[in-house]
Amino acid sequence: MRPTLPAAPWPESSAVVGGRDLEKGGSWLALSAAGRLAAVTNFRDGTRPKSGSRSRGLLVSDFVLSDLDPRRFLESVRTSRDLYDGFNLLVAANGELLHYANVRDQINALTPGVHGLSNHLLDTPWPKVQRGKAALQRLLAGSPEALPAGLFDALGDTRPAAEEDLPRTGVSLEWERQLASIFIRAAGYGTRASTLVLTERAGSLAFIERNFAPDARPIETRTLQFSGLQSELSGVRSGAASVWTSA
Repeated sequence: MRPTLPAAPWPESSAVVGGRDLEKGGSWLALSAAGRLAAVTNFRDGTRPKSGSRSRGLLVSDFVLSDLDPRRFLESVRTSRDLYDGFNLLVAANGELLHYANVRDQINALTPGVHGLSNHLLDTPWPKVQRGKAALQRLLAGSPEALPAGLFDALGDTRPAAEEDLPRTGVSLEWERQLASIFIRAAGYGTRASTLVLTERAGSLAFIERNFAPDARPIETRTLQFSGLQSELSGVRSGAASVWTSA
């Protein structure tokens, strides 16, 4: 596993929060106080040789640290898509949420509703994606106060998929089994963090990350609070945002 840092304000800009890849410098999910959000997943294809010369995590940091609108940013990514191994990229700003996968080379605006993304294309009906979408639909119909705990429970789901429902992505059947649960726990590989990004109609927004040890034990939960999509992080002092943690 690559060395990483948990979610925190970034040295380049204290108004950006997210985890960091210490080897390549990018991220898997990051959010800015201006309401810019980006997330990346790998596109799993065990038959495709890996030849990307640039880390996919840099797509996340490039977007949240820029001021390009989502579509212009993705158009620029398209011109250099061959520099990366297969990826899915979600970018959001100014009321837009767009998806781009370099293996398909198509920019899509997401429609209102519940969507799911794993290591294939957007809304590919893998068992874990279907299970996650159903859990989110159920939770959204319940109490807002219960939403964070319910979402973490959903993200912690270790149930395997039925053998006949497993995707075939070019890896071994044993790996397909281990990768088919929402929360992955395998020897030397597994879920390192679960993250919620929650926003209210009034504009307040929270970035909540739960980190896990290699044996899947929760280590801590970090909460970074935004007072509004166009404001600076609440608690900014001497150029750095306050971070609330709990074990």
